[in-house]
Amino acid sequence: MDWLSVLIFLPVLGGLWIGVIGRNKTAFARWAALAITSTELLIALGLWWNAIPNEQGYFYIVRAPWVPAMGIQFLLGMDGISLLLVLLTALLGPVVVLVSWNAIQRNWPAFAALLLATQAGIMGVFLALDLVLFYVFWELMLVPMYFLVGVWGHERRLYAAYKFFLFTVTGSLLMLIAILGLYFTHGEQTGIYTFDYFELLQVNLPDNSEMWLMLGFFVAFAVKIPLFPIHSWLPDAHTEAPTAGSIFLAGLLLKTGAYGLLRFCLPLFPEASTDFAPIGMTLGVIGILYGALLALVQEDMKRLIAYSSISHLGFVVFGIYAWNQEGLNGAVILMLAHGVSTGAMFAMVGMLEERCGTRLLAQLGGLLSPIPRLASLLLLFTLSAMGMPGLANFIGEFLVLAGVFQVSAGLAVAGALGIIAGVVYLLWMYQRAVLGEITIKRAWTDLNRREAVPLGLLALVVLWLGLYPAPFLDSLQIPVTAIIESKSSAPTGSIDALR
Repeated sequence: MDWLSVLIFLPVLGGLWIGVIGRNKTAFARWAALAITSTELLIALGLWWNAIPNEQGYFYIVRAPWVPAMGIQFLLGMDGISLLLVLLTALLGPVVVLVSWNAIQRNWPAFAALLLATQAGIMGVFLALDLVLFYVFWELMLVPMYFLVGVWGHERRLYAAYKFFLFTVTGSLLMLIAILGLYFTHGEQTGIYTFDYFELLQVNLPDNSEMWLMLGFFVAFAVKIPLFPIHSWLPDAHTEAPTAGSIFLAGLLLKTGAYGLLRFCLPLFPEASTDFAPIGMTLGVIGILYGALLALVQEDMKRLIAYSSISHLGFVVFGIYAWNQEGLNGAVILMLAHGVSTGAMFAMVGMLEERCGTRLLAQLGGLLSPIPRLASLLLLFTLSAMGMPGLANFIGEFLVLAGVFQVSAGLAVAGALGIIAGVVYLLWMYQRAVLGEITIKRAWTDLNRREAVPLGLLALVVLWLGLYPAPFLDSLQIPVTAIIESKSSAPTGSIDALR
């Protein structure tokens, strides 16, 4: 059976079903959304369990004609990188539904339909191997997210939604131009006009055009990651988004940008990417330090975690442009770890806001005594985000630094300073929010079962990734090796200049 297509179309059809059949039926919409997202998770786990790679390292390939006159196909594929990101997408689906259960007070059926549409678009991005199909999913995931922020967000939600949409669409248009450039170049060289990823890997690009085409892709992905200086949409989007929107933004949408660098920028444009690597690593370390420094001065917990995401994704870019086994492995593992730990932290900030009516650190404090289960789990995820050994983020950050050190010891030291700053702002956040004297007098309720189950699931993943990452690293061996080998045709002078 074509399970890759099911991963994409099940949430789409399920969302339509909820939107039409479940109108004005809140309970039905909740349970239907939970059933659909849980089914997605079971399918993803089944695909992982039965995954056997072919010669190219792909576990599953789906190919069907779509617009054959233009060389457009319905082409899906899953290798080790996309498998892990599909698992992350499937894992966060039911988590988001459960976290939103009582937090969303109006029009749950429409909310559920948009949530499922967002998940479907993200699945499509991680699976599409036809560049037009990839672009379609890339754009489609933005539309429901725009409405999730703009309709169910906070006071300045429309401003944040407009800003998010304009930034991302502008970058996407540059990528579309680059896709067309690849398409016509391949057609002129071979007489075959196609958007097939595997065919486009073989195109020989002139030196004067390869860099420009690569930059078209890079800008689109850099906006989504986001990298400094095109990051300003992210703190506003997180601050104004509902909790579900923040979890999907931090846990998944940011990863689509980093995935794009791995899947498209490096393999399709090896020479240009090699020349660009010093700039890419520099932008990564700027993001690490810039995000950490701004996180230090935030009073809003959501905004603080948003800036920490800029810092953590800077580490991911850092590892990608190190372009070696340790750096690339660390980048993907850190993507998973950040998605789980930061997604959980956003969920818990939402729970705190429901109980306290505020996210401001100055108005919180002393929460360990009245809500010990919530405070203890928040400590676990905070320690993971800090890079505590034995927890998820540590192995990713360690591998990234090991990879970067092989390229530039100075940049590795700068990245390590970002980790130290992360320890400072995350401990400062936890101390002010949880320790000290109680500042809000009210009847407290600790985590209930509906809240504890998804957080407990994420906690298990954080521990698994931190204590036994071997199954995840094994999945990455073939695709990461292929990305490294794509560099073999490119000159190494630019990267070597960093040593």
